[in-house]
Amino acid sequence: MPDITVTSLLALKQKGEKITMLTCYDATFAHTASQAGVEVLLVGDSLGMVLQGHDSTLPVTTSEMAYHVAGVKRGNQGALILVDLPFMSYATPDQTFANSAMLMQAGAHMVKIEGAAWLADSIRLLAERGVPVCAHMGLTPQAVNVLGGYKVQGRQEAQARQMRADAITLEQAGAAMILLECVPTELAQEITHAVKIPVIGIGAGIDTDGQVLVLHDMLGLSITGRVPKFVKNFMTGQPDIQSAISAYVRAVKDLSFPAPEHGFSA
Repeated sequence: MPDITVTSLLALKQKGEKITMLTCYDATFAHTASQAGVEVLLVGDSLGMVLQGHDSTLPVTTSEMAYHVAGVKRGNQGALILVDLPFMSYATPDQTFANSAMLMQAGAHMVKIEGAAWLADSIRLLAERGVPVCAHMGLTPQAVNVLGGYKVQGRQEAQARQMRADAITLEQAGAAMILLECVPTELAQEITHAVKIPVIGIGAGIDTDGQVLVLHDMLGLSITGRVPKFVKNFMTGQPDIQSAISAYVRAVKDLSFPAPEHGFSA
C-alpha cells in the first residue's frame, strides 16, 4: 500500500472507511502488520506490561520508547508510526519538546499524549513545530492511580459533556487525531461526529473512525489471564499470525468488529 500519512487518515474519515491501528514493538511485527494492511502502528507504552511484565505503563522511559520505535521503523512497510510519550515525559514544555524530538528522530510520524483540555497548549506548540499529535482521552492508563483503576470514563452526563468539549478544544489546538479508550458507545459516536479529525476507539464502540487493539491481546496472549471486554482473539480459526492480523483488518473494515458486546453503555 502507499505510505500512510496524516492526510491519508483524514481522507479515510472523510470517505467513511474505517482506520485500522495495532500496537507494535519490533521490526518483525511491524513488517507483518503493515503487510497485512494495518494503517497505523502504535508503539505503545503498553510494552511496559506486555513485554516488560510491569503491572502498569508507568515505569516505561522515553529512551525505551525510542529503542522500540527504531525497530518498528526498520520493519515497517508504509504504515504511519504513532508513539506514546510515556509517563511524566510531557509534564513541562521543555520535556515535551525534547522527548517528542527524540521519538520523531527515532522514526515516529506522530506522538500520542494522554489527557484532556489541559493538553491544548502542548498540542499547539508541538503542531506549530512540525510534530503531529494524537490526544488520548477517556481511560488514560498513565493516570490509573488518579482514576482509581481501569474504569470506563464518561458515564456521568457532566463528565460526558466535558469530554465532548475537551475533544473540540484539542482539535482547535491542532490535534491530528483523537484516541478514545473505554468510553460509552453513544458518547464516542457523538465525539466522532463533533470533530473533523479521525477518532480511533478501543472499547468505544463501532461508530468511531477506526479501531486499535494491543497486538498481544488480539493474538490471545496474556500473562495475567485477564481479557478486557473490548478484546477479540483473532487467532481463533486462523493458521498463522499474518492471517490473524489480516482477519482483524477485514473485521474493522467490514464493521463486524467491534460487536455490541465489545462496547460499554452509559
